[in-house]
Amino acid sequence: SKCPPTSPATCRQNPRWGAANTALVRWLPAEYEDGESEPKGWNPERLHNGFQLPPARTVSREIMTSASKWKDDSYSQLLVDWGQYISHDITLTPQSTSTDGSDVDCLKTCENVHPCFPIKMNDGLQGCMPFFRSTSDCFVNFQSGIRQALQRQQLNAMTSFIDASAVYGHNQKLESFLRDLPGRNGKLAVNARFKDPKGRPYLPFVTKLPSACHQDLQGERVECFSAGDNRVSEGLPLTSLHTLWLREHNRIAEALKHINGHWSPEMIYQETRKIIGALHQIITLRDYAPKIIGPESFKHYIGPYRGYDPSVDPSIANVFAAAAFRFGHATISPILCRLNESFQEDERFPHLRLHNTLFSPWRIVKEGQCTHMRMETNNTSLVLDTLKQMDLAALNLQRGRDHGLPGKILAESQICHSNAIRLSSSYQSDSNHSTPCLKKQTKKTHIICPSLCQQTVFLTSASSIGSCSNKVKEVLVDNYMVHGPVH
Repeated sequence: SKCPPTSPATCRQNPRWGAANTALVRWLPAEYEDGESEPKGWNPERLHNGFQLPPARTVSREIMTSASKWKDDSYSQLLVDWGQYISHDITLTPQSTSTDGSDVDCLKTCENVHPCFPIKMNDGLQGCMPFFRSTSDCFVNFQSGIRQALQRQQLNAMTSFIDASAVYGHNQKLESFLRDLPGRNGKLAVNARFKDPKGRPYLPFVTKLPSACHQDLQGERVECFSAGDNRVSEGLPLTSLHTLWLREHNRIAEALKHINGHWSPEMIYQETRKIIGALHQIITLRDYAPKIIGPESFKHYIGPYRGYDPSVDPSIANVFAAAAFRFGHATISPILCRLNESFQEDERFPHLRLHNTLFSPWRIVKEGQCTHMRMETNNTSLVLDTLKQMDLAALNLQRGRDHGLPGKILAESQICHSNAIRLSSSYQSDSNHSTPCLKKQTKKTHIICPSLCQQTVFLTSASSIGSCSNKVKEVLVDNYMVHGPVH
């Protein structure tokens, strides 16, 4: 039968591979405290290799924070922003909710009771940071063995393909909502209330009102935006990229309608969608990935497109979604620079602290246009966000434990087939980027789960990584070896 164009990711010999709402795949079996689902740290008194597991917050504060900053003149801020955007195109692990019949409120409890796995502060601050465990996949795959089949596996709600699902959505209901169906022009729906000063459209608002986005206390309400991914309003650069792709789809659709007047609205929409998806792949594989893993690694591991291979499972790896690709959090600047046409600070709209940009779409609507990207990026290992009690490093650590990711030393030993791996040999040539994070880590790796610190050192020092660590770097490479247009 003919493949329906509305769901190309399922039109393959193995329709579950890489499809939305399927499990993240494992490189190694999960490590849970009870062997099946309880994350390490669930029982605080339990010893691991003779030690109590330190709370994620403690690891973050003692090891993964630094006041050091260094400037990279080679790359723009867009490298950071595109990384976040494209990660949302291929990964979304929904959080479990408290709607399982229990009376537990994860926003209020500091107890480990499903689905709550709160992060204890333990640093003079009271209470804990709320944390919801990731939703588990109900599909049991016994081909992986009984032990692994019975372990908790996490869900990826997005398609694993770079296919612009962040623009169009990952299910038919959302896709239909985002389309301008009454217009019969193959375009996407736009905001009915606001346009930018030059008459260009914004994204439509969500339908559930009032939305949770922050508001300008001095002006009218501006709700959260809608897009193919519900994280569209997380930050201003992310919202800007979503807005760009909305406008680009409608621009191309208009051009195709002019060239092919006999095409139906559905044909215009689907052909435009293919073009937008291809642009996502080109930008990611030509312009982004080589800068992350290095041009030589890209050439060696990925190389030019050689055609569709139906035997390759394109599903996103759990370790990629929950650890490796989160290295980008360490490159986030605590300041969002808003520049004028001369790339100088805009006097009308000064720079913003990061926490003032989160879930604030009103700034795009009320403060004019989308922000210019600065010409260079100030990289910093600051992962303790200035937003009160929002510690990205601790959240990443807790998520790794929630997903049962093996500790780094065990993972390296199994992947590299070695029982005697020493961190110092892996990084001995990286003296120029030596950090307190790495020095402390070499002393305590036996009790520290996968961390942002580890992934950051791996991936930002590509030229100095040894052959064994190159194996670990394949976690990133593996997930860029995606198909071209889905067959």
